[in-house]
Amino acid sequence: MDTRGRIILISGPSGVGKGTIIKELLKNDNLNLIYSISTTTRKPRKNEINGKDYYFINEKEFEKRIKREKFLEWARFTTNYYGTEKKYVEENLIKGKNVILEIETIGALIIMKKFPPKDVVSIFIKPPNLRELRIRLEKRKTEEEELIDRRIKRAKEEIEMAYEYKYKVINGNLENTIKKIEKIISKEINKKNNK
Repeated sequence: MDTRGRIILISGPSGVGKGTIIKELLKNDNLNLIYSISTTTRKPRKNEINGKDYYFINEKEFEKRIKREKFLEWARFTTNYYGTEKKYVEENLIKGKNVILEIETIGALIIMKKFPPKDVVSIFIKPPNLRELRIRLEKRKTEEEELIDRRIKRAKEEIEMAYEYKYKVINGNLENTIKKIEKIISKEINKKNNK
C-alpha cells in the first residue's frame, strides 16, 4: 500500500470560485487534505492574512528564492509573481497528506511534468460562460475594469489549456461542484491506496 500523499491541483480562471471550493474541501476530513499556501508578490486584498491566504513577500525576496530553487513551480501573472514552496509540499506528501494547490495553468503543467501521473490529481474548474465570469469578477469590487478585461482575456487562454487536466468541472452551482470534486478526490485517493 502506498502511504505517500497525492498532489491535488485546482486550476481555473480568476473569479471561477476556486478559493471557496477549496475552503469547503478542506472541511472534509475523509479527504486528508492540507492546503499549500502560495507565495506571491501581490498586495494582500482586504481580509487576506499573511501565512493563511498567501505568503506575501517583495519581488526581490521572491527572485532570491527562484535562484535558490526553493519553488516547486513559479510564474509571473499580470504584474506579480506566484509560487509553490517545494519543502512544504514534499514534507506533507511524505507524511501521507494530500496537498491541495490552487494554481494557475502554467504552474500546474510544470508540476504534472515533475511528478508521476499516479501522484497528481488535476482538476480544472470552468465558469458556465465568460459573461458569468465577468459578472463574478465585477461583484468582487476588488479590481478596476482594465484588470477585469485582462483577467477575462487570460481566462480564455486558461480555458484552452483545460484539456491538459484529467478532470474538468463546470462551476454553475457551487454546492454541486463541491460534491463532484469531493467524489473525484475520494475516488483517486482510494485508487492509489488500494494499489
